[in-house]
Amino acid sequence: MGWSPAIYKFVDGGEVPVPPDMAVVRAVWEPHDVGDPRHTVGEDGSLCFWIRASDGSEAEMFADGYGVPVSRPGAGAVFGIITELASRLGAVIFDPSRGAIVCGAEEHAHLPAGMQEDAVVVDMTGEAVEAALTGPRRS
Repeated sequence: MGWSPAIYKFVDGGEVPVPPDMAVVRAVWEPHDVGDPRHTVGEDGSLCFWIRASDGSEAEMFADGYGVPVSRPGAGAVFGIITELASRLGAVIFDPSRGAIVCGAEEHAHLPAGMQEDAVVVDMTGEAVEAALTGPRRS
């Protein structure tokens, strides 16, 4: 069973996430892509990349007009790539299995009022986001 957080951008307290900027998504992902380039762009403009971080941790990442689902991220530096994308998009990271939202202070202000109370505000670093979503890593 895989664990799949997702990245969504909210603006001015709106209830519906806004589409991610696909140019930003590509700029963050392309340097880390190890998948088949023939399968990165769908006919509808959606993106699918297999990302590998410098420590070997990986995740399959998708982007479409709704948001950015992340499939089965491994523990480690891949969270830095996930966090970089969320930061550059001005977005939050949502864990649907727990209903948890992790974000920076600026993004928190843009969440719908009903989501603000439960959101966890952290420094947007890979380590902080990973700890907030999965608990501290054991050595």
